[in-house]
Amino acid sequence: MTYRPICDVWLLARSKVPYYGAFPAGFLGRARDLLGVGPEEAVLHVCSGRVKDYPYRGLGPRDQTVDWDVSLAPDFVMDVRTDLPRNPDMASDGDWPALLIDRPYTADDAEHYAAGRKRLPNIHELLTRGLAITRPHGRVGILDYVIPRPPRGTRFVACVGIVVGFGNRGRFFTVFERPSNP
Repeated sequence: MTYRPICDVWLLARSKVPYYGAFPAGFLGRARDLLGVGPEEAVLHVCSGRVKDYPYRGLGPRDQTVDWDVSLAPDFVMDVRTDLPRNPDMASDGDWPALLIDRPYTADDAEHYAAGRKRLPNIHELLTRGLAITRPHGRVGILDYVIPRPPRGTRFVACVGIVVGFGNRGRFFTVFERPSNP
């Protein structure tokens, strides 16, 4: 028997959050399902923007946010190019059940944010660091134009095309699972 990742396309509505790059309506709940976490499990939102304003299902009460921009009131303010926060829940040994990464997709997109073009994180490095702070069999989901190459031994769970209306660029939501022994 061979393993094949989940492949799909989601046609979603435009974002209801007035913020450049905000998640499309209906995305976060579906993404959480593919991350394999329940509503009470903590998800770290990397390059979180205004995810706390998301009006639909998908943001959990224990979710945490990390962003460079202090004006967005993230739970952790840091440069994700070099560091990611550990889970403050002592029962988890510092590992997150799941991460959701939504960095600016291009250098031009990065100009719309406080961190700017010079601080655009490398998606492959961000995935590797994200998997390192995810519990064994935990998942990292990434919304981007790029499908990143995961580290050896990482399970490729899903690749979903995300489309928001006619005449717009499509994106990929990819999900990767950390192996039991990294």
